[in-house]
Amino acid sequence: MKKLFHRFDDYFIDIFNKRIKNGWLDRIMYFITNFGGAIFNTIISCILILFGSGKIRYLGIELLVALMFSQFLVQILKRTLGRQRPYKVLNDLNTFGIEMKDYSFPSGHTTASFCVAVVISINYPQMLPFTVLFAVLIGISRIYLGVHFPSDVLAGVILGITSTFIVHYYFQWAVHMLNNLFTVFKL
Repeated sequence: MKKLFHRFDDYFIDIFNKRIKNGWLDRIMYFITNFGGAIFNTIISCILILFGSGKIRYLGIELLVALMFSQFLVQILKRTLGRQRPYKVLNDLNTFGIEMKDYSFPSGHTTASFCVAVVISINYPQMLPFTVLFAVLIGISRIYLGVHFPSDVLAGVILGITSTFIVHYYFQWAVHMLNNLFTVFKL
């Protein structure tokens, strides 16, 4: 199994970090990757909560809860597994001077971007193609920039989607329960 993941990583690092590399993509990928950060997405969630109303505020709350839950899981996995980043272990990698202090597995940027994509898509299904495409580009940018192995990104996709559906299900249940309490106690 380890050999299979090694071949998977080698194959996609070769494509996304070496073969398609060019000056235009260097700038675009460096720009795109920033939209996947948990801090950026947390700020966007807080803006939706503070300045939105109704369904937009609800979206911001669900997004913030999903991000917190998924990033909690990301940090547990990173610290438990301790996988080094590709730019620290591979010699022939295109690097972009990005130095990161935490571990590689799973990709937190990819996890966060897929959380955002799924939360938005659940609440606004017509946005699915755009949100998923943007999340995929963020995942690819992490490989392109040499800060993640493809299997880190794949794990981030799975973790982002799974944790968001868990949060969505329980979030819906909690909102339903609160609405029932408000109805019973006429609050």
